[in-house]
Amino acid sequence: MPHLDDAFAALSDPTRRAILSRLALGEATVMQLAEPFAMTQPAISRHLKVLEGAGLIVRRAEGTKRPCRLAPEGIAAIDQWLGMLREALSRNYDRLDALLAAGLPEKPGLPEEPGLPEKTEETP
Repeated sequence: MPHLDDAFAALSDPTRRAILSRLALGEATVMQLAEPFAMTQPAISRHLKVLEGAGLIVRRAEGTKRPCRLAPEGIAAIDQWLGMLREALSRNYDRLDALLAAGLPEKPGLPEEPGLPEKTEETP
């Protein structure tokens, strides 16, 4: 299973994210992946090495070519972690909805300090 720190470090680069987006369409060779970028094949190969090390892609030998494809396990690990965050946010929104449904005051504020006059629109 890929390490999430390595996966997110790999995803921090826009070129690597673009490579993953291309691989989402299907397997591709280094030459095919290099086409849309103003980069050399060795530069793309370095990006692929980072993605492979992070567990996000796999490469296989096919003669002199090494086609790349997405690594389902690596993508699933990221998705699982993000899913945990989605669930936490959903629970927070559900609690907020419940509080709003319970009828919070329209202008919530801090309680007035004892002994001070009530604030009005005219008092600063």
